[in-house]
Amino acid sequence: MTDYNPGLDTLAIRSGHRRTNELEHSEPIFATSSFVFENAAQAAARFAGEEPGNIYSRFTNPTTRAFEERLAAMEGGHSCVATASGMAAITSLCMAVLQAGDHIVSSRSIFGTTTTLFDKYLPRFGIDTSFVAQTDLADWQQAIRANTRILFVETPSNPLAEIADIRKLADLAHENNCLLVVDNCFCTPALQRPLALGADVVVHSVTKYLDGQGRIVGGAVVGPETLVNEDVFGVIRTTGPTMSPFNAWVALKGLETLSLRMKAHCEQAMQLALFLQQHPRVRKVYHAGLETHPQHELARSQQSGFGGVVSFVVEGERTAAWRVIDATEILSITANLGDVKSTITHPATTTHGRVSAQLKAISGIEEGLLRVAVGLENIEDIIEDLSRGLDA
Repeated sequence: MTDYNPGLDTLAIRSGHRRTNELEHSEPIFATSSFVFENAAQAAARFAGEEPGNIYSRFTNPTTRAFEERLAAMEGGHSCVATASGMAAITSLCMAVLQAGDHIVSSRSIFGTTTTLFDKYLPRFGIDTSFVAQTDLADWQQAIRANTRILFVETPSNPLAEIADIRKLADLAHENNCLLVVDNCFCTPALQRPLALGADVVVHSVTKYLDGQGRIVGGAVVGPETLVNEDVFGVIRTTGPTMSPFNAWVALKGLETLSLRMKAHCEQAMQLALFLQQHPRVRKVYHAGLETHPQHELARSQQSGFGGVVSFVVEGERTAAWRVIDATEILSITANLGDVKSTITHPATTTHGRVSAQLKAISGIEEGLLRVAVGLENIEDIIEDLSRGLDA
């Protein structure tokens, strides 16, 4: 067969599937907890790692493997391990590469639950984290210690769309013998490929755009073969935060339309951002597609689109923000995102509700801030729905 380099959309549809003897056209779901061996010798060889093959669906399942191989191909990575949630992916990665006495440098502009993991739970195991300004390279450099093992960043950030320079952070990480870990939830490989920019590991909340319709919860770690297929896989095999075969199948089918959906999300979000920018009740709009965004040019250089999330600050603090939310009739009031259905939330009391007041203030999570994950309804209807509260 002639060698060729397939494009992203081809990988999203064709990679990872190995047809069974039934010659199915669509990927099957292997709904089984265990697998049968031909004889006792084969069972022993499988458990000893001397022979590849399925053993037990906590760590080997053909449907889950198909999803892992497809996402790895799309991200340009060697290996992928799927997990039960995005937070399970981050936690499993930390367990795989860190030990007591190690140190993380993280952007303070990350998902609130990731902040809680780093700030509350990892210290119980002797792992400390320093939080820095996402866009200040000098701040990152100053925070690195001799025992720093991971630089962790989410770009674009949630919910303020701060853009980190992945190439510069990768150089900084490698100069200090660290791993650069990038949460690629907001962009997905359809808009951004951090590994090609120098990052070592990519983590995903599959729950979001990779599924795309709010049907499942899942996560993934993508990166080098040894780190992912041995270290992270070993944690998953032992501790069990596994993606189910059904969820893997749903996510696998979601990947097939990822590129089309992300283009549509980007177009809709840009129209909403431009509308909000002109609204007299809106004090500030956070979206990297706006030329007024401080990292607009950086986003253009490392992303092929600006994403589907728009955050904005309304005059009147929490009272006004909640009024806008409660006036909506189409938008779903939920903290999830990445859905074909548009969602709206108040970050200060939901996604970042457990973050300290001091860190919220430093991170720009103010009381008047709202986050809209723009879905695929008619954009005129989305704008009209938000206008009900803004004009009240």
